[in-house]
Formats: sequence, C-alpha cells, structure tokens
Amino acid sequence: MPEREAGEPLGTPTLEVRDFLRQRREQIAQRWADEPLFRAVFTLSRDEAVEAGKAVVDALAQVADAQRIEDSDAAGFTGVREQLARMTAARSHAGLSTAQVSNELAALWPPVENLLAADLEQAPSEELRACTTTLSVLMGTLRVVAMQTALSEGQALIDRQRLQLLEVATPVIRLWDGIVAVPLIGTLDSARSQVVMETLLNAVVDQHARFAILDITGVPTVDSLVAQHLMKTVAAARLMGAECIVSGIRPAIAQTMVHLGLDLGSVLTRASLADALGYCLHELGVDVVSTTTGSAVRR
Repeated sequence: MPEREAGEPLGTPTLEVRDFLRQRREQIAQRWADEPLFRAVFTLSRDEAVEAGKAVVDALAQVADAQRIEDSDAAGFTGVREQLARMTAARSHAGLSTAQVSNELAALWPPVENLLAADLEQAPSEELRACTTTLSVLMGTLRVVAMQTALSEGQALIDRQRLQLLEVATPVIRLWDGIVAVPLIGTLDSARSQVVMETLLNAVVDQHARFAILDITGVPTVDSLVAQHLMKTVAAARLMGAECIVSGIRPAIAQTMVHLGLDLGSVLTRASLADALGYCLHELGVDVVSTTTGSAVRR
C-alpha cells in the first residue's frame, strides 16, 4: 500500500482502500476490461474498456476519500452514472435480465479483492479484514448506483415509449379540405386527453382547418376530468379559428355528463362521425349526393 499523506489518521480502512484504488488503478482497469460487462459493451477497442474501467476506479477512490462508501448519492459517482447507464442499457438490449446484469456487476469484485489481498499479504489479519470489508461495501454501493441508474433509464424509456404510443393512438385524419378528425378508441385519461388537445390544435394550424371533429364512438366511458378536457379542447379549437364537433357520444357517456352537471350548451354534437362530416361539408357549401337516389343529402 502507498504511504499515507501527512495529517491523515493511521489505520483508517476507508483511506487505505482509497490509496489502494489509486495505486492499482491501471491493474484493476486491465482486469475489468476482460470481464463480460466491459468486454461485451466496449467491443471496438480494449483500450476503450480500460479507460472506462479507470473512470470507475477513480470514482470509487473519490467516494472513499469522502468516506461515504455506503452513500449511493455520493458526489464521486456523478461522473460515471452516464457511463454505467450506457453499459447496463447495452447489456439489457442484448437480452440480459436485470438479475444477469446485476451478476455481471458483482463479477467486478473478485479481481479487485485479489489485488487487495496481494497488497496486504504481510499486513495483520485484522487490517486485511477491515480493508476487505470496506472495499466490499464500496463495490456493493457501486452495484446499487449502477442498478438505480439502469432502472431510472428504463423508466425514462418507458415514459418516452408511452408518450409515443399515445401520439400514435391519437391520429389526426384529414377528411376534406378544411376538415380534420380525431377518432378516439379506448380509455381516455387525463394524460391522453392532453395529447388529444395538443395533437388536434397542431392539426388545425397545419391543415388550416375550419372544422375539427372529435369522434368518441370507441370510448367506453369518461370521467368528469376527461369530460372537462374535451370541453377545453373544443374551446381551444374555437380560439384557433376552428369549429369543433364532438360525435359518437354513447348513451352511458351522455348520462354521465348530465349527472355531472356539465354544461354542453356551447358544444356542437352529432350522433356519428358521418353526421359530423355531413354537417361540416354542408357548412363548406359541399353537397353530398346519394348514388341511389341521385339527390343531394344534407345533414
């Protein structure tokens, strides 16, 4: 082990571990570069894996220097969180489960333990035991940090995918020049209702729409909050210069809205999407001609 700096207490396991990590930085990184976690992620260059290992060792030494070996929020881990996230994400994308990734993180411990035991071969058994325990705790905290980071990244990915699914599940259809429609299917919640509003308003602007149809034929139920969102969407579309028509209100939804005491006097409704489209076409001065009767049908 290297000599301690002046003024530091003698025999402090945490500081001894810090000195060990600084002295054996290169050897630890070289051994880690051959472990699956590093070898499988840094496939282009072994030197890249070694440099990544050195960064992790430096982080551990910094945490030990601050004597916060059990604190996963220690400042020393900040610099390697992104790297750990990239590594664990790469292994997850390769098909490994969370438990398998955790086991690969645990496999980083034996190479470090062997080097520590070799350095303290002549040291008293109590010193060896204390330093080994300290290093074990520190490596365990690193494992916790890596898994926390992986879970956070995973949750962020799920949130992004959920938003993308919401957007995909809320298509805007251009039915005619100046007419757009949003056919809604499935359960509406506050988050999806917000996406509906944003999507519809953007379509109104992009398509220069005069009419916007919200068709809720495929929506089984709505609660008071969702109903209020729909009414706000209608009002927002009107502010954008488009008339918004709500079509396909089921009997159960109509009863719910009445029971909730919602004022729908300002909301234009139609029984079906076809009726709503017919109304919009009529307002645009377009006649719908029946192929069977040859007469114009106005709705």
